[in-house]
Order: sequence, then C-alpha cells, then structure tokens
Amino acid sequence: MSTDSSFFTNEPGFTLADRFGVLVKESELFDALVGYFYSSGFHAIYPSLEETDQIRILIGISTSKETFELINQGNQVIQDEVISDAQTKDRVGERIEAEMADSEDSKTVENGVQTFIEWIKSGKLVIKAHKSQNIHAKLYIMTFKEGSIDKGRVITGSSNFTRSGLIENLEFNVELKDSSDYDFAKNKFDELWEDAVDVSEKYVDTIEDKTWFSEKITPYQLYLKFLYEYFKSELNQADEIILPDVPVGFIELEYQTQAVLNAKKILLEYGGVFISDVVGLGKTFISAMLAKQLDGRHLVIAPPMLLDENNPGSWSNAFEDFGVRQSTFKSIGKLDDLLDGKADRFQNVFIDEAHRMRNATTATYEKFAEICRGKRVILVSATPYNNSPKDILALVQLFQKPRNSTIPNLSNLEAFFNALEKDIKKEDRRIDYPSFLATTQANSKAVREKVLKYLMVRRTRSDIKNYFSKDIDNQGLKFPIAMKPEPLYYQLSEEENAVFDKTIALIAKDLNYARYKPMTYYEGKDYNESALQGQINLGGFMKILLVKRLESSFFAFKQSIDRFLRIYEIFIDAFENGSVYTSQAHSNTILDMLESDNEEAIGKLLEDDKAQRYDSKDFRDQLLIDLNKDKLILQEVKDLWSGINRDPKLEKFIKELDAKKILKNSHLIIFTESKETARYLSENIEIFYPGKVICYDGSSSAADKQKVINNFDAKVSKPENEYRILIATEVLAEGVNLHRSNVVINYDIPWNPTRLMQRIGRINRIDTKFDKIYTFNFFPSVQGDSQLALKEAAQGKIAGFLSLLGGDASLLTDGEEIDSHSLFDKLNTIKDEDEPDTELKYLKVIKDIRENDPDLFDHIKQLPRKARTAKMNNISPNSFITYFRRSRIQKFFIADQSDGAKELDFMDAASLIESKPETQKEKIPSEMFDLLDKNNIAFNDVLEKGEPESKLPGGADTATKLLKHLKHAKRNSKQFTDDQEAYLKKAMIQIGDGALPKKTLSNALNAILALKAEIDNPLKVLGALQISIPEKLLEDHYAESNITGTGVTEVVLSMYLKDN
Repeated sequence: MSTDSSFFTNEPGFTLADRFGVLVKESELFDALVGYFYSSGFHAIYPSLEETDQIRILIGISTSKETFELINQGNQVIQDEVISDAQTKDRVGERIEAEMADSEDSKTVENGVQTFIEWIKSGKLVIKAHKSQNIHAKLYIMTFKEGSIDKGRVITGSSNFTRSGLIENLEFNVELKDSSDYDFAKNKFDELWEDAVDVSEKYVDTIEDKTWFSEKITPYQLYLKFLYEYFKSELNQADEIILPDVPVGFIELEYQTQAVLNAKKILLEYGGVFISDVVGLGKTFISAMLAKQLDGRHLVIAPPMLLDENNPGSWSNAFEDFGVRQSTFKSIGKLDDLLDGKADRFQNVFIDEAHRMRNATTATYEKFAEICRGKRVILVSATPYNNSPKDILALVQLFQKPRNSTIPNLSNLEAFFNALEKDIKKEDRRIDYPSFLATTQANSKAVREKVLKYLMVRRTRSDIKNYFSKDIDNQGLKFPIAMKPEPLYYQLSEEENAVFDKTIALIAKDLNYARYKPMTYYEGKDYNESALQGQINLGGFMKILLVKRLESSFFAFKQSIDRFLRIYEIFIDAFENGSVYTSQAHSNTILDMLESDNEEAIGKLLEDDKAQRYDSKDFRDQLLIDLNKDKLILQEVKDLWSGINRDPKLEKFIKELDAKKILKNSHLIIFTESKETARYLSENIEIFYPGKVICYDGSSSAADKQKVINNFDAKVSKPENEYRILIATEVLAEGVNLHRSNVVINYDIPWNPTRLMQRIGRINRIDTKFDKIYTFNFFPSVQGDSQLALKEAAQGKIAGFLSLLGGDASLLTDGEEIDSHSLFDKLNTIKDEDEPDTELKYLKVIKDIRENDPDLFDHIKQLPRKARTAKMNNISPNSFITYFRRSRIQKFFIADQSDGAKELDFMDAASLIESKPETQKEKIPSEMFDLLDKNNIAFNDVLEKGEPESKLPGGADTATKLLKHLKHAKRNSKQFTDDQEAYLKKAMIQIGDGALPKKTLSNALNAILALKAEIDNPLKVLGALQISIPEKLLEDHYAESNITGTGVTEVVLSMYLKDN
C-alpha cells in the first residue's frame, strides 16, 4: 500500500486514529461533526488529544443509532424536523443512557469516561447537538497552531468518532490538505456550531446520575433494583383473574389468585406446571380457577374418590362451581378410554395425585405420556418428590423432552438427573448417615434451583402466614394451630414383649420368603433378568407387609400368618408334583396392592396367575429346602402367638377414648394401614360407642362413602350427626375433607412422615372452624415407670424395626430415607412444613414497595443497567457479586481475589445483597473490574459447558440399541416412500431426545428383535416400529417451539462487599 495515499481505511498502519495522532500534535483546535459519538469509546481516542487546547464535537442529535445504521444501508429519506433546546437535551440524555448500558465493562472504559467528564468540566471539551434531523456527516477539522506552514487539515469519509470508526471497521476516509478546503469546512462548521445547543452539561449530568458511572446508588436502592429485575415477570402480571362464576360463599384469596397467575405463566411458557401447595391450601380450587383462564377443552384425570359428585371437594363439583365448561373427568383406571386419538380434542390435561405417575417404566405411565403429548399439562400433587430425584424427571417428561428441554440452561434433563442419582449411589446411609443426608439435601436444592423454580407453584402454610397475612386477616380467616403430636404408648407385658421381639427377628432376618421369589433359584433356559429383580423386590415387599401387620394390630398379624401358611402349603404341594407357578409380571401390581392394604387380592393374584408354568426340576434343590424352612418358621410364629390373647394396644385405646377430654367430645378420625385392623377396631369400639362408629376402607360401598362425607366434611350442604368416630385406611388420606373433626389418631405408625402430613391435611384446612388440631400416634413399648422410659422403649422398637430390615427399610418408609434415631422425633413433631425460606419473602418486599411507596418504586425502576455500589459485609468480605441475564437465564456469581468465581442461587445472592435503608454506601475499589471479569468468564463458561452428556451416544440402553436398528434401516431405505422416510426420521429424533417412555422403547425393541431372520428387512423394521409406537408419541410437546439461552449477555447489576 502506498504511503503517499491520502486515504485511510483502518488497515494496519493506516488507521484514522494513527493519523489523528500525528495531526493533532500540531493542532490547537480539533473540531468533529459526526452523526454518532460514543463517550464510552473515548478511551481509544483521548491520548491523541491531550495536547490539544480546544475540542469541539458537534452531533446530529435526531439521528439515533438505529436510524443512522439505516442511513448507512442507503435509500433512507429523513424528513427534516427542528426540535426545541429542551427536547434536544432530553434526546442526548436518552442516547447516553442507552450507550452506557451497552458499553464494555472495563477499567479502560471507565478511565476514558472519567477523562471525558474532566475535560468537559475544565472547558477543554465542548459538545453541542444540532437540532436539524437532516445533518448527516463525518467531518474532522484540525486547526494547526499559530506559525505553522498550513492552516490545518480536513478529514472526511465514512468514520464516526468511535473506536470502531477510528480503528476497527474497514472505512474510507480522505485527508484534504488544500487551504480552500480547510476554509470551507471550517466556516461551515462554525455556522452549524452557532445554531447548535450546548449539551456538555447534559452529558456530564446524565453520566454521573443515570448510568453505571453513578456514585449515588445506595446499597438499599441496589437491593430493591435486584428484586425488581428478578421478579419483573411477576410484577408484570395483572392483579386480577376473571371469575364470572364462583361457588356460593366463595372467598377470593390473594394467595390462590397469585398461584393461578403464576401457574398460567409457567404453563404457557413450558407446556406444563406443578401445582404443589401443601395439603389444605386448596389445590383443586386453584386448578379450577386456572382452567377458567385457559382456552380449549379440559381433561381431568384423578382417583375415583376425587371424581365423585357426592364429594363436595371433588373435581367435577369444583369445575362446575367455577363455571368451567367443556370438561371431561376420568379416573386413573379408565385411561384406555383416552387412547388412540380419543384425547385429541383436549388442550389441557389436569392430573391429580400426580406423584403416583413417578414410575416411568410402567404401562400406565406410557398411557399418560400418550394422552399428554402436545397438550398443556397441569400436575397437581403436594408431594411430587418422594423417593428419588428421578420422580421429578418422570413427571416433567410428560411435557418436556428429557434430552432437549426448553428449561433455561438445562436442555439435558436426563443427564442432570442421572448425575444426581450417581451422587446419591456413592453414599452409604448406614456407614455415614450425615454424608448421605447432606448429599440428599444438596440434590433437593439442585432440583429446586435448576428445575422446579421454573415449573412449580408451591407455598407452605408458613408462606401464606408470612406473605399473605394481610389478606387472610382481612377475610377473617385463619389457620388452626397444629398442636404437638402426643404419643400413646401401649405397654407390652414381659411375655408379650419377648414374643414381639422374637417375631420381628424371625420375619425380618430368618424368613427367606422363598415362595415369592422362586426365579432366584431357577436354572432353566427361560431366564429373564428383569423378572428376577422383580421377584427379589417382591420378597422385600412381603417382608414389609408382615412387619406392618405386626405393628398395626395383633389381630391383623395373626390373620396374615395364617394366609402365608396356606399359600406356602399350596406352593410346596405343586412343587412336589412337578410344577412351579410364578407371578413374574406382577411385582408392581402387588406393590400397589400392598399400599392399598389389599392383601387378599395379592394372595388371589399369586394363586390365579397360572400363565407361566415351570418344571420343578429346573430349580435348584435349595428352593424346596427354603420353602420348608420358611413354612417351619411361619408355624413357629403362629405357635408363639397362640398363647397371646390380650390386646394391649386396643385396651390402651379404649381407655384413652374415655379419659382424654378432646377424644371424648370430638369427632375423631382414626387412620390405620390395615383393612383388617380397621374392621377389628370398628367392631370393638362399637361395643363402647354403639351407633357412633363408621368404618371405611377400599372395599366400602358408595353409600358408606356418602355417610362419611355427610358426617365429617364441613362443606357438605346437608350435614348429618349420625357418626362421631371414623376409622379409615389410607384411601381417605388424600383428596377428601374431614374437617368437621380436629383430631387425627394414627393407630399404627405412619412410617413415612409425608403420609402423616397427608392424613393431618384432611382436617388442617384454612376454612376449618377450629382454632387447634390434635394428633395422636400409637407406639409399642414395654412396661415402665415414666413417660421417659416408655419413650426410650418405643424408640428402641423403631430402631429395631429399621435395623433388622436393613436395605428393605426404605420400603417401610415409602422410600423416604430416615435415620432410625430421628423417625420417632419426626413423627411426634409438627412443623408447619420442613422447607427452607422461599422467594416469596423477597417478592413481598418489592410488592410492598410498589404498593406503599410508588415514588421509590419509580426511582428504583429507572436505576441504570449495570448499576453498582458497595457496602460493608463480614460474611463474604472483599468480594464482588454480579447478576447476569441472557434471554430467560438469570444467574448470580461471586468472586474475590483469592479464588475464581462461583455461582450463587437466588436465595444466597439475595441474603448477601439485602440491605436496609440506613446501610451506608462505601467506595468501590479499583479491583472491582478484575472481579467482574472473573464473574463474566464463569457465567459464560457455565452457558457454553451446559450439562454433561447423556449415555445415549454409545451406551447400551434400550434407546441406543433401538437406534442402531433404525439407522441400519435408514441406510437401506430405497424402498421407502417419502412419508415412510419422514416417519422414520421423526421417530429417530424423538428417541434421541428421550421423548418416548421406557415402556414404549422396550416394546419397539422387542418387536424388532422378534423379526429374527427378517431383522435386516427395512420395511419389516419400519412396520414393527409403527405397530409399537403410538402415533401420538411422535408429536411435539406443547412447549417445543420455545428456545432458551440465546441472546446477548447482560450485566444487570453488581455489588462490592467490603471488609469491615
């Protein structure tokens, strides 16, 4: 390139900035006429201008950056518009605010802006704005010092007075050296200068008051800005919902309205929502109100009890009361009626007691997946997370793809949950329970922060009391006080205690349960690993059944032992005659029967399932040995109990019913897990309270159900007073209101505290008339002289149960991992709900500001992007918190000089940023930018790294095996029609994204493997696939089109925490 050229293109050695560096050294005056000027880019220019006496910058104010870019694209005609001086200054201010918000975050930029302000204040730099919108020029005039050979120079062309224009962009500018050119340009500039408005002061005021450069922002203001930005979507919501029809006596409560608004927002964005308020807060009402705000037809799937029109709290009644039309109600047992496209007419699917769908491997789950595909899914459950993190994954999969979700920064849900499962499997709860508990709690926190915060509406009673108390008080409502549960100890005699303990040891340690797991002895060819595991599980289930029966009542236990003996005798007889009949396929069904206390149905299922017969000779001899050993143990247990005729538990109960005032005068709800215990209790209590006792279990009639509702539901239209004592199994622990009572008695131990809360939730309702509710729990003990001795003995019994059961103990507690030392205390302590503080605490703060101090709210709203301040803090001294946002992703990072940056969740960030009005503002140190860089790098690393890979690419799971066959078919697809090719492509995408249930994948793989010799025939493979995969499951989820994580990284605000 010629060095004599008068053109400057910003190529190496020919930047406009370089030329300025030469010319301005000889200049006493530097003038610039430009369409756009970046004060934040001044750092790249000012070193060249330091020796210049006077700098004048004239800008065309009406040309916004966006308009300016359109002009550069050509063919844009701008109508001239002359505005007032005040309007000109306002536009300058707006432009500066926008420019600084998008500026680079660096010390260099800050130094440049600081110099810019200092030069304006000293008079060295003056900025004016011309009011005419037609000005569009890039002109630079250098007036040389007196005595120079030339008057000056002019440069004109394409470059704006910005870093990009002077250094980075490819530009075309020409230097004019002729004195006539200089004179013409100088005179024309002076004319325009005289007509322009001085905006120098406006520049300084705006930068110092309305940009991140401001030093006036207090910690309290920044704290409120933090809350405003984080909760902006909630603040944007309308305060009202449309409810033209409401039930008689309905009271519109703020916490329920807020739940509806939040749920609708989540549902429309992600295609699904969890409505998971704790029991007693009105989830059915909230769901009905939500349905009223949604378009389309509604499908409600719920247990039969919750669909009964005679139940005032049923779904059908709630929807009718709120005027929700176009609704269909189906029980969970009627899902087949909705398959094969019969659910296509629905846009919204409500699933009550959704936690029952947490097992993604069942045929029932596959039906739910087909019904929900392409629809908005509302999952209603107070306890969606019971056993493992994957409980949540199974439910989320009903409306999100596991490997390609629309949840911000978590597209691979499967990999995320697999990592949590891996962490928990590394722990051994028996060896190091504190470590196990810490990992469990960390997993729960991760699920809340990364998944459920986007998908769930959940409030506890504490939340309602703390954050909606004003509305509750105004409505004249209150929550009853849950009194501390009272343990009732039934004391075993010395003989009874010996028999009790001996029995536990026999059934928990010595009994093999061989009859229930014969395939573990199988040596034949027809080996099924899946069925084998199912039978191992079944053995554990049956052990738990006996333990529960023993603790429930001596009567129920004796009945169970008799049944076990009969079943063993029948099985041994068949074995000795050459046959083994096994029930491989029913372990999940049996588990359901165990939960509903249907022991008779279990026995019938095991006896009637003759679908698969095996020859006795294909089993190891040890099977017959263990069967006979088990039979002898069962007979020993029966003999042990033949001499026990007293029932100390029943005796204690009858005595307490008469002795305690609250039990003597109140409606009572008595829960037991055993149907036999329930009926046994009913018969015996009826003797003392004739005509006042009603029993309800899984086999009770519709008439009995109506009697329960009429006598124990406070909302029933025509209450009856026939019965005072209700004895019920778990079938009444969910979905029915029994709040004419304020007393729950747990006759047997509710091993899982979650179930305890479900039971209490039947009476702990916000619309109860009672001020207090009472709970009583029965525990086995031995004869003692004091309550302390009784308690210690009861704790010993519980520890014995869990210790002897070993790994099967989690079955006893419904999967809830509980230390034997803490279970007794958990069952005899009522906390409102054992959950951490929620974001509602902070949402209430900013809502209260908006309601009570609108001027402050308006001020906070207008604080600049990238706002920053500093305060004293001893918790994380000399550290820097930054709040980042990209699209819908919001994250918080903290860094200090010693380590790299680490991510904070919202609650941790909020607790550090939280400030009082009187909190003093401190000076931000110069190392702030280094810490900001650390946070920025960490934020971008997290987004770029994403989640770990799932095992699909190369693993040996069902999906991988299936895809292998489909890829082979695709390579040989010349015979396919274009529709068949499209079908195969869609199926492979859905499988790769994890969008098909495990049962569907298994069915499809088995169908292809069954082709055997024709497995290489692509048409046969495609046919097997089409038969196995319901067409509905190849459709997209409702939220499929949402894209997350795109956009520009934005620094919302920052705070420096200074050491005292």
